[in-house]
Amino acid sequence: MSTSVLVINCGSSSIKYALVSDRREDRIYGLAENLGSAEARIKGITFGGVPLELEIPFADHEKALETVLNRLSQYRPQAIGHRVVHGGTLTKAERLTPEIIERIRQATPLAPLHNPAHLIGIDATMRLFPDLPQVAVFDTAFHQTMPAHAYRYAVPKFLYTEHNVRRYGFHGTSHAYVSDRGSELAGNFRQGGWLTAHLGNGSSTCAIWNGQSIDTSMGLTPLEGVVMGTRSGDVDPSIHSFLANNLGWDLKQIDKMLNSESGLLGLSELSNDMRTLIEASEQGNQDATLAIEVFCYRLAKSLAALSCGLPRVDGLIFTGGIGENSAYIREKTLSYLPHFGFQLGKDKNNDLKRGTEGRIDTGTGPELWVIPTDEEGRIAQETRSVVDPIDAAPSNNTENAAENDALA
Repeated sequence: MSTSVLVINCGSSSIKYALVSDRREDRIYGLAENLGSAEARIKGITFGGVPLELEIPFADHEKALETVLNRLSQYRPQAIGHRVVHGGTLTKAERLTPEIIERIRQATPLAPLHNPAHLIGIDATMRLFPDLPQVAVFDTAFHQTMPAHAYRYAVPKFLYTEHNVRRYGFHGTSHAYVSDRGSELAGNFRQGGWLTAHLGNGSSTCAIWNGQSIDTSMGLTPLEGVVMGTRSGDVDPSIHSFLANNLGWDLKQIDKMLNSESGLLGLSELSNDMRTLIEASEQGNQDATLAIEVFCYRLAKSLAALSCGLPRVDGLIFTGGIGENSAYIREKTLSYLPHFGFQLGKDKNNDLKRGTEGRIDTGTGPELWVIPTDEEGRIAQETRSVVDPIDAAPSNNTENAAENDALA
């Protein structure tokens, strides 16, 4: 593990970590969860695939990171790569300096639920390992190649020039990884036009031309776009005034509803887990059936709209927990796109094993791929490119980390 990178993804009460080396099979990963409570613990996989479960009652972020790093001390990483949701106008991964940390802090109003947690993790690792190079990799950076006509909102100009109100996009590391991998498998690395669908509890779509993001479904925040597990996706902006005037709701209540009580959960009044909804639909639950139909229709609608940014569509890639594992959702989504010439191979689609990549079209029309995302691998790659630019070649790794439906 001489070139290993420790990837850190801090949430408000959790830390997702992965030690990423040159060999996929050597990867160590886990989750520190319920931080600050009596139930705080670390669960994961250690070297050789051995399961790990460790109780760390009342541990905070720093204590959890210290525990994780002590257990990984024999595999001293080359660097630490931090996943940061919002980088504002930063266009690439950046080595952490006081200036970059301050820019992350300044972007907090654009990601109030995410960036403060990332800053906690950054502060802790900078104290614990002051001599180790550390890099911030931004979800938004990949989408900074969008043209102005894709990222500007039709609102007064001063909101953009003075307050940075614009579309940023998210899930950038996932869209970048699977589009690179898909175009590589097609024999045209970073060439042509690709649509990508990252589908999980958080979902987004992207249009990519010659390896660069041209447009994406998420906007100023991760709420815009397609239907998600608990997020509404696109709604009429006047819903805020309607709910305030007619139900007396305040902005905090409306925001909570749109982010935490809507999407698949709100439509079905059952679950935000697609597996649960498919099972319920098969048993005759009409609300679950409607939730699935809305999800797939709005997904197809988003993909069709994003295709406007591409000179041509060479292929479509499904990824994320739902995109990788649900043949049913892939087939239903494609049924809403008959005019694109996609030719789904039903047997290929149904037979694709969980966590594996594969082509699922019949060999005619635009290519259809399922590619498990590897956000940790991409973050490690971008971290290496900052720490040691000479070794910044794109990864050709064919083995990828599987995700679950809780990806956000």
